[in-house]
Amino acid sequence: MARSKVSKDEWTMAALRALARGGVSAVAVDQLARELGVTRGSFYWHFENRDALLVAALETWEARATTDVIAALGKLTDARVRARALFDEALGSEEIGGLEPALVAQTMHPAVAEVVARVNRTRIAYLTDIFTDVGFGTDDARNRALSAYAAYLGWLELRRIAFDSAPETRLTDPRSAAALEHLIAMILTPAGS
Repeated sequence: MARSKVSKDEWTMAALRALARGGVSAVAVDQLARELGVTRGSFYWHFENRDALLVAALETWEARATTDVIAALGKLTDARVRARALFDEALGSEEIGGLEPALVAQTMHPAVAEVVARVNRTRIAYLTDIFTDVGFGTDDARNRALSAYAAYLGWLELRRIAFDSAPETRLTDPRSAAALEHLIAMILTPAGS
C-alpha cells in the first residue's frame, strides 16, 4: 500500500542511499518514489526539482558526517581523547555504506564537487587543529592531518571493495578494532618514538 507523503528527511536519505549505490545518475525521482512507497507528487511537496533534492541530500551528508561530528567532539577537552573519538566515530560507523567513496568518485558533478571540497577543507582543518592541540608543530600537524584523512578515505574504500583482501576494515570482522587501534596509534605517535 502506497503512503501519501514522506518527510523531506526521508527523501534526502533515500537520495544519499542512491548516491552510494549508483552515483548522481541513481538519484532518480521515480525510482526513489517507488522505494519510499509514495507517488511522484510527494516529491514535489518538498522539492522543486531533482537538483534541489541532490543539494539537500549533500547538505544533509555534510551536516551529519562533518558539522554534527565536530560539534559533538568539541565537548571533549583532551586533544588525544578527541582524536581517538574522531577516528572511532569516522571509521567505526557508517550510516550509509559506501557513501563517502561514491561521493568522491562523483566530483565531476558541480554540486557534489562543491560540497565534497567544502567537507574536505573543514575536515582537514579540524584534524590539523587536533594535531596542533596534541602538541605537534604547525607543519607536522598539517602533514598528519593530510595523512590521517588519506587513511580515512582509503579505509572506507577498502571496506567497500576489498572484502577478501582487507576484511579488517569491515565493522563485522573480529580484527577490526585492533586494526583501527593500530592506525590511530600510528597517526598519534610522534616520529622517532
